[in-house]
Amino acid sequence: MSSGDLDIPAGVHRVLVPRVPVLVAGFREALWLSPDGEIEALSPAEARGRAEIEPPMLCHANATARRLDSPGFAALDVLELFAFVYPARFCVPTPRGLAEVLGLQTPHRLAEACVTLSTVARSLLQALGQETDAECRAMAGAMGRGGWLWAPAVLAALPLPDPRAPRRVAGLRVWTMLAEWAESPPGPATGNEAVRPEEARSRLAQLLGDDSEPRPQQADYAAAVCAAFAPRDVLERPHAVLAEAGTGVGKTLGYIAPASLWAEKNLGSVWISTFTRNLQTQIAGELDRLYPDPEQKLRRVVVRKGRENFLCLLNYEEAAAVAVTRPGRAAALLGLIARWITATESGDLLAGDFPGWLIELIGRARISALVDRRGECVHSACPHFRRCFVEKNIRMARNARIVVANHALVMSQAALGGLDDATVPTRYVFDEGHHLLDAADNAFSVRVSGREGRELRRWIVGAEGIGGSRARGLRRRIGDLIEGEESGTRALIDVLAAARVLPGDGWLQRVAELRGLQGFEGFLALIRQQVLARAALADAGYGLQAEARPPVEGLVDLATPLAQGLDRLADALRRLSALLRIRLEDSENPPEPSLRQRLDAAVRGLDRRADRQLAPWARLLRDLDEPPRNETVEWLALDRLNGFETDVAVTRSWIDPGIPFAEMVARPAHGLVVTSATLTDGDPDPDLAWRGAEAATGLRHLAASPAAARIASPFDYPAQTRILVVTDIPRDDIGQVAAAYASLFIAARGGALGLFTAVARLRAVHHRIAPALEARGLLVLAQHVEAMSAATLVEIFRAEEDSCLLGTDAIRDGVDVPGRSLRLLVFDRVPWPRPDILHRARKPVFGGARYSEQIARLRLRQAYGRLVRRADDRGVFVILDRALPSRLLSAFPEGVDVMRVSLIEAAETTARFLGTADTS
Repeated sequence: MSSGDLDIPAGVHRVLVPRVPVLVAGFREALWLSPDGEIEALSPAEARGRAEIEPPMLCHANATARRLDSPGFAALDVLELFAFVYPARFCVPTPRGLAEVLGLQTPHRLAEACVTLSTVARSLLQALGQETDAECRAMAGAMGRGGWLWAPAVLAALPLPDPRAPRRVAGLRVWTMLAEWAESPPGPATGNEAVRPEEARSRLAQLLGDDSEPRPQQADYAAAVCAAFAPRDVLERPHAVLAEAGTGVGKTLGYIAPASLWAEKNLGSVWISTFTRNLQTQIAGELDRLYPDPEQKLRRVVVRKGRENFLCLLNYEEAAAVAVTRPGRAAALLGLIARWITATESGDLLAGDFPGWLIELIGRARISALVDRRGECVHSACPHFRRCFVEKNIRMARNARIVVANHALVMSQAALGGLDDATVPTRYVFDEGHHLLDAADNAFSVRVSGREGRELRRWIVGAEGIGGSRARGLRRRIGDLIEGEESGTRALIDVLAAARVLPGDGWLQRVAELRGLQGFEGFLALIRQQVLARAALADAGYGLQAEARPPVEGLVDLATPLAQGLDRLADALRRLSALLRIRLEDSENPPEPSLRQRLDAAVRGLDRRADRQLAPWARLLRDLDEPPRNETVEWLALDRLNGFETDVAVTRSWIDPGIPFAEMVARPAHGLVVTSATLTDGDPDPDLAWRGAEAATGLRHLAASPAAARIASPFDYPAQTRILVVTDIPRDDIGQVAAAYASLFIAARGGALGLFTAVARLRAVHHRIAPALEARGLLVLAQHVEAMSAATLVEIFRAEEDSCLLGTDAIRDGVDVPGRSLRLLVFDRVPWPRPDILHRARKPVFGGARYSEQIARLRLRQAYGRLVRRADDRGVFVILDRALPSRLLSAFPEGVDVMRVSLIEAAETTARFLGTADTS
């Protein structure tokens, strides 16, 4: 984004830049720029002491506090000012990122970063001199009353209000400024015209443009996946295509070409599903080629997500009301959200145009309180219904040609019998198909836990004596629908009474302390007892697990009456649902449309909790006294996070989650493409590799085998990469492992990604190497250490060419960093799957010992594939584990030599290959 994109004024305005020190913190030292221009290098402790006395200007307050080992302190965060001036705009949350987006000179050293932050603040305040909207001043005033430190400077920079303008402004009541959505008539019936391969090739050429270089692999891929868009001939026998496209083929545009053709020809929708919300955003960006006109794209493309991603205007209104009566930091931060509401198109708080770093600054708990996580929506009874971002998203998706979804949403729709409407897609493209069964596993498993029980109780009962809680129970949501009806009132009372079987607030502490336990909480206490007594892998840094059978004494005795209590609650919910359905189906006095929608949503919500949640819970509890089933496995768990217990649960999972995926998603469809760069694991036997891919995607459970296509990568991996196995580092000696990481990162001069199989080792390595590398001018970022999300860390890593990043699975699966920003990848160990209860149960079904090797090979392939994203990329892949078996080396492309070397040789080879060797 250039300065022109942001409309930064060329003129100079009188602005009041706060006369405060500027702080830029590293892990080794911090720099402090005084208001008089003097820069001092301080230890983290010294900087912390000063910051707690004199609020400084900085970039990303949470990350700075974490680096200074501080719980937090008052500060003027330049990111907050950017979010106010340019709401719903993105920038990399660093001094360099801010300078780049504003068109300013970028810093290269910490001292320059201090000056840059002051310059950025001046530039942003100058931009406010062009602001003509009176709402901006009203919001800044409200934020100032909440103690926002930027408020005086912002109010001074804004033009004085026009005395002739209307004085009434919305302030934090920004919902009054939003346009209402309108219902669209139902579209025509979807057709069944096929897409011919030559048509797909032609559409792809149009998308690429006349100036693009020929890419025959991409055209072959587009032609191959056309088979999924043929008319279905037999019920429950979809046309399925399993397509592996090597990195660089360009599979996204490859499947967009036939998908868009089918949607246009047949006036239907194709659902493109991927693994993460960030990948949804990337795919939506690629669709600019199909619809370069933003207005047309807005009508034809919808990024579809669950309602828990969107701002709930009713929750926001209630938070704003609290902020007005209780001014404070929360009120100031709410003003940043208000500014965003006025600018956002989608209302997506979690992965749309709401910056991820702003979530970190405001706090995930505050953001979570503004979305509908528990299904508490009152639908048409809400005063904001006609402005609701969720309802708008649902309606736009009904008429879209391309719907970009995620695997979790698609699976949830199937598992829960539909989410917000009755839409059932007939054509799918599942990108990142190697994650399909992970999503299916999460959606189709049954988990009876304290946390989920408490969530259900809150959904039914609402807030119970919690100061400030805005939880809305059934009485508040649907009480008016049964008002005046004795049977309805009695049914609601029965539901509220039956819900007392569920855990209440404070259940986790009571279970841990074994006090005041009964019913559900007593059952959880015995689960916890059994896990602590029998858990394996207790020292691995994870939550604990134990076999469900044989149960400890008393567990079954509590499970049976608890199952009966859950049955009573389910029956009460069904009775209440039946009464509402009578009104819904009243032919003599039919409800008007908005009431019908509200009744329908209430009925579906009640039925879903009764039949899709409580009934499976009760079955699972009863089955604990029965022999295990062949197709499922049960286990007990004590979840932990950073050493603290967070949940207690009994879980039932499908041993092969491909079975419910095939039954509930794939078979009802007319056609589907499952694609990825790593569907096969590189097994030398191609037949075994493809059978493994069919098993790992669930497609082996279809009546007919899917069509298979493998398009090789166009990259020259032997010339563009090196693979090194370091043989002289003991993998259990964390000091030597850390030294190896440091040596390799220095040899590459940054641009390095370090991957770990355990969070504890990641933290230990970061603690040892970050200060030393920082002294050499190398920034070391780390997941699970920094006060930033994985997505924010990747954005910084991508932008800072010589930075280093340490991460685990989420980084390995989600990083897409072309160019020199990623030129070295170091794995601490062979990424074997964790031998937990679920893995042990799945091994016999997915190939025995080969199953573990298949997972390890796929993880190596996925990690290696991150190195080369463009034809001119070069990279080195290193494993610090001499125990890497030769049978796993087929994970790497043919022709790339795997060299087993010492650490010294690895560092020298890395520097020589990347051209970073010291020639002085």
